[in-house]
Amino acid sequence: MKNLTYLLSASAIGVAGAASATAIAAAAASAPPGQTLVQRGAYLAKVGDCIACHSAPGKPAFAGGLPIDSGHGIIYSTNITPDQEHGIGRYTEQQFADAVRKGVRADGTHLYPAMPYTSYAKVSDQDIAALYAYFQSGVKASAYAPPASTMGFPFNQRWGMVFWNFFFADGKPFKPQPGWSPQVRNGAYLVEGLGHCSTCHTPRGFAINEKASNSGDAKFLAGGELNGWPVPSLRALPRWDQAAIVDYLQTGRNKNSAVAGEMTSVVQHSTSQMTAADLNDIAAYLKALPPGPASDAAVKPQGRDATVKKLSAAVNLTLGERLYLDNCSACHFVTGKGATRVFPELDGATVVNAENPTALLHVMLAGARTPSTDKAPSVLVMPGFGKRLSDNEAAALATFVRQGWGNTAAAVSEKDVAKVRLTTAPRRAD
Repeated sequence: MKNLTYLLSASAIGVAGAASATAIAAAAASAPPGQTLVQRGAYLAKVGDCIACHSAPGKPAFAGGLPIDSGHGIIYSTNITPDQEHGIGRYTEQQFADAVRKGVRADGTHLYPAMPYTSYAKVSDQDIAALYAYFQSGVKASAYAPPASTMGFPFNQRWGMVFWNFFFADGKPFKPQPGWSPQVRNGAYLVEGLGHCSTCHTPRGFAINEKASNSGDAKFLAGGELNGWPVPSLRALPRWDQAAIVDYLQTGRNKNSAVAGEMTSVVQHSTSQMTAADLNDIAAYLKALPPGPASDAAVKPQGRDATVKKLSAAVNLTLGERLYLDNCSACHFVTGKGATRVFPELDGATVVNAENPTALLHVMLAGARTPSTDKAPSVLVMPGFGKRLSDNEAAALATFVRQGWGNTAAAVSEKDVAKVRLTTAPRRAD
């Protein structure tokens, strides 16, 4: 079951309407050279990662039915195939645009903001036309009827979204910042709009609203939390150059890192299928953003040389250091540098130094797998150590990793580990 924050990284359009073949034909004139409007729409649907929420295991693509735990009840994603009864086959292009950009279905019902219409408001008319053409003519109709959402009171009163939209959804079209190059401008358009990167990477307020809606605000893409995991800032990405960003989005790995968590699905179904030109534009845009404020060091690091020397000597080790040598050093080495494009770097890694240790602990306990993509078909597996390590051992190991080499994060407690373990594998049998 997906939860609400994951829903935020995908879409949830609406119900039925009346497709207009005439509208599709009229819009065809706006297709890019060498590409039909339906082909363009198919590509844009990947950019928007529509399949992530609108496809449930065992069900036809885009037929909906994916359960999402909102914290206030279960939302089921809707059928967006061109089925006349259960899909969007009767939607006009304007009704489709209103669902995508405004979060309003053809029958006037409001969608929940889990559907990223606050980002999709920035999608151009031309791209809306292409998406409409694709979902009406390029997707196979399915008569599958997703279950009805079961939100508790008062969250089942969708009319209340009028007020949420009034305060938190500006609905403004994409507006480039002064001085942007054409490349940065296109990257910003993709990130702010269909890519809806801000739904995960922008901090949220008390009403689950994003605290910033565009690149002109320093909070935009400044990082936050997703399902309890720390989500890194995307502003400037100082540890990665442009090529490393493109590599990560294409393959789920680069010279420093490997993907884990919810981003794994995003790479597999969306960014790995985008053109190199668009990914380079996105990377150029992210590098052009002013960096966010640096976080203060929580502890004094052990020091790179001191860590390497102590691990190499293997004398008078702490519990965490011993566990690292026994379980981690074969891949990540005593330097904590790992191996390029195979074993992620631990020294300086964002996930290691995050204030919230949940993501690091989750990977340690449950493991991770890179996606198989066209440019990197092999799947790299980090095994989970949840059955091998007690809570005390996992806490000691994580604390060493977060304070070894140049890392500067706070210690991890047994309580931290126990909390994360409940969301992963069964407890270790002592």
